[in-house]
Amino acid sequence: MQPRLQRERRTVAALIRIFCRARHGGGAALCADCADLLRYCEARLAHCPFHTEKPTCAHCTVHCYAPRQREQIRQVMRFAGPRMLWRHPVLALGHLLDQRHAPPSGGR
Repeated sequence: MQPRLQRERRTVAALIRIFCRARHGGGAALCADCADLLRYCEARLAHCPFHTEKPTCAHCTVHCYAPRQREQIRQVMRFAGPRMLWRHPVLALGHLLDQRHAPPSGGR
């Protein structure tokens, strides 16, 4: 997997861990729902049509998540996004910089 996609995978995993620990009282392990969401997100990243040119999901022209998972990840990002600056500042900064890239015009 390319470094850009690896960082995206680490960012999503960190977001879900922050959310699960705070909302579901999880310790080191994720609850079943959050673990399922993480597996789903990783599978979608692995099959992203943009590969290394992938924009952030908010700026993507192709919405590849099913409605249920899209709503779940939206809740995770709303809650954990602001907390990323304190817990994972390098990943948060990388994500903010990725938002500045223009999305590609279409999938490959």
